Amino acid sequence: MTPSTPSLDDLRIDRDDGVNNRRRWPWIVLLCLLLLAGGGWWWWTGPAQLVEVRVATAQETTVAAEDTAVLNASGYVAARRRATVSSKVTGKLIEVAVEEGMAVREGQILARLDDSTVRSQLALARARLAASERGFAEQEVRLHEAELTLGRTRRLVDEGVVGRAEIDGAEAEVGSLAARIALAREQVVVSEREIDVFQTQLDDMVIRAPFSGIAISKDAEEGEMISPISAGGGFTRTGICTLVDMESLEIEVDVNESYINRVQDGQRVVANLDAYPDWDIPGTVITTIPAADRQRATVLVRIAFDELDPRLLPDMGVKVAFLEERPPTAAEVTGPRLLIPANALRTENGQDIVFIVRGDLAERRAVRTGSAVGAQVEVVAGLTAGERVVVDGPDELLDGDRVVVVE
Repeated sequence: MTPSTPSLDDLRIDRDDGVNNRRRWPWIVLLCLLLLAGGGWWWWTGPAQLVEVRVATAQETTVAAEDTAVLNASGYVAARRRATVSSKVTGKLIEVAVEEGMAVREGQILARLDDSTVRSQLALARARLAASERGFAEQEVRLHEAELTLGRTRRLVDEGVVGRAEIDGAEAEVGSLAARIALAREQVVVSEREIDVFQTQLDDMVIRAPFSGIAISKDAEEGEMISPISAGGGFTRTGICTLVDMESLEIEVDVNESYINRVQDGQRVVANLDAYPDWDIPGTVITTIPAADRQRATVLVRIAFDELDPRLLPDMGVKVAFLEERPPTAAEVTGPRLLIPANALRTENGQDIVFIVRGDLAERRAVRTGSAVGAQVEVVAGLTAGERVVVDGPDELLDGDRVVVVE
């Protein structure tokens, strides 16, 4: 076979490939631009750009800014009505119907004890009562018969048919049956009282809530022994649960005895929970306990909340400022003040500013402030009541940043 000879057609340039390549380039560039634009949009709006902040609500209050504290003390939130609910008798738990955090009503069933033995004793007592009642009826029938016999014997004695001894025997039989009936009547009463005793014991097998409140602990389970006293060693429980009346919450603080003269009954106070330091809680002194602790040199003071709140929990730490007792001046008698936490304020070029959260965006707002009220500050201009201000956020937070509110 002879090799093919080259021709001029083999040397011709194929221009179609270049044209096609030039046509593809614009589309490739456009696709890259779209990808870059989509990536930039995702980067700008994506969750990675959300800034976590904590907020507080601007609130109107009538607390006077000129109130001054004459004494500061710390203590705890305490419940005036608090009880560890137990049983009146020792027994085995067969049901526990309460859990931690459950709201219960007065009289609601919390637990049940094994009552099989008491039910058997109650049934026996009822059977004894029935037997006593039947015996009482029999004695009444015999007494009636003896009274008839006595009447006939008296007529026979009057007619001279029988002697006087016969009537004596009949009278003795009537008296004996009357005594037996009296005894049977008392036995019926005793059986009724015995039934009442066993019925009370049966009722004691059911443990009920002594008052309405919240169960803050569950101390026993089904199958355990429960006793009102510490009996049976460490395997016997002495309580079902601990119940707290949330309507009886108050504050107990220990005041150094050197400063107790600054505390008066009915004195106004402002309390701040350790869990919510920016929340000013108004209260009033209930009383000063008339006894001092010689070990710590303190006196216990009870304080009532002006208004209860679900955030108040027993045993929470609290700081209390006792306010000066004096009548307000004319300058102090003003309308409500708009207060925000002091840590919501920022300074920019000598101007006080705050960031408010509107939707999911942070908005920079210039404000004019007034006097401080405890851990809060009065806002004279720039805010309205109900707006949410950022109290905890990054220092580089800017106007228009997307934010997410965390608790």
